[in-house]
Amino acid sequence: MKYDNQYDMMTKQSVPSLILKLGLPTTISMLVTSIYNMADSYFVGKIGTSASGATGIVFGLMAILQAVGFMFGHGAGSIISRRLGARDIENARKFSATSFYSALIAGFLILIIGLTFITPLMRLLGSTDTILPYAKTYATCILIAAPAMVSSCVMNNILRYEGRAFFAMIGLTSGGIINIFLDAYFMVYLGMGIEGAGMATAISQYISWTILLSMFIRKKTQSSFAIKYVRFDFATLSDVITTGLPSLARQGLGSISTMLLNNTAGIYGDAAIAAMSIVGRISMFIFSVALGIGQGFQPVAGFNFGAKKYSRVKKGFFFTFIFGTVLLGFVATVIFIYAKDCVQVFRDDPDVVKIGSLAMRAQCIALLFVPMQVCCNMMFQSIGYKATATFLSTLRNGVCFIPILLITSRIMGLRGVQISQSSADILTFFIAIPFAVSFFAKLPEDEKDWTKDS
Repeated sequence: MKYDNQYDMMTKQSVPSLILKLGLPTTISMLVTSIYNMADSYFVGKIGTSASGATGIVFGLMAILQAVGFMFGHGAGSIISRRLGARDIENARKFSATSFYSALIAGFLILIIGLTFITPLMRLLGSTDTILPYAKTYATCILIAAPAMVSSCVMNNILRYEGRAFFAMIGLTSGGIINIFLDAYFMVYLGMGIEGAGMATAISQYISWTILLSMFIRKKTQSSFAIKYVRFDFATLSDVITTGLPSLARQGLGSISTMLLNNTAGIYGDAAIAAMSIVGRISMFIFSVALGIGQGFQPVAGFNFGAKKYSRVKKGFFFTFIFGTVLLGFVATVIFIYAKDCVQVFRDDPDVVKIGSLAMRAQCIALLFVPMQVCCNMMFQSIGYKATATFLSTLRNGVCFIPILLITSRIMGLRGVQISQSSADILTFFIAIPFAVSFFAKLPEDEKDWTKDS
């Protein structure tokens, strides 16, 4: 009965209200996650500019963990939503269990390899000599939390793709709020410095992981992590990995772009690394608004595509695009006006504020171009357009960003570093449009068979 009710909700409820119902908890989760990331930056910024720069270095490591987690999470989630749309619950459980244990194993491997090569890893991610001690301390704690961080991405995405975003929100927001309080306790009350920030993050990640896992143990979901459903065979793993490849590309390139950005900004000193790190955290906070609504659209797209209700996919796309543009435009306008104050909150250093405020304003302008690329990425991945989704996911942090960063920094110096991400966002917008236009031009009527690309 509850499975039938879930199916009816996903395929019959008004598309805008359904997206908001699923997107609001996800948006709250992402905002809380961004807030506790910014809390780390805030408290660490009180130590010094080099310590503040360390959060930007380790952000590249966290992007690697998220890349692996989202690969398994989005890969399994997309397949699960389409399987549930086709009422194939048994196959959905096979993908949920396999992806969870695969992510857990991958997290432990990253933990072992990362701790073994921590110094060269921090150098690779752009650490300077003065930042290195702080970066190694902070990164050690993050690596200890790697198994929880990677597998939590899987649980979070499976819950969302099932249309149970509220349960995902409970797990993520609980961990985020605990992280903020632990930051204050370890760093302010105990005076533990950057080690306190790292410990707060690690502890909160395991608490969040436990809460998310309890949803599956208590059978609040149609998916299951029972060992009997695990299939470590080539067909199952390749399906999950190829479907999740856009997420791996997007997050993996995010780590590479962060590394290049840190190395390029490092030419201009620790203040430049700290400034771009702060701008990245604030931008991610704003970006969470569009991303959260976009992730509310994902299960709607996947579920209804599996149920052959294509008109609902189209309605969801345009509602998400318009709503995201209006909402993001309002938030970006406010941050644009108070860009200097926003940067100064995290590090009251004249050089950091000067570099960061210009980069922040450039990013605010570009954020108006973000909803289109988010909607395209979310839709194509959710409906199983693996090739298209993978290509689009490489644009923002890779195909567009990396050449722009290298060219503009060489021609314009520091100014080129400051405007590189915003320029990449605008270019990505114009590349994504033809893919959406072409897709909707050939979208069939509801209930008809549909041949997708692979």
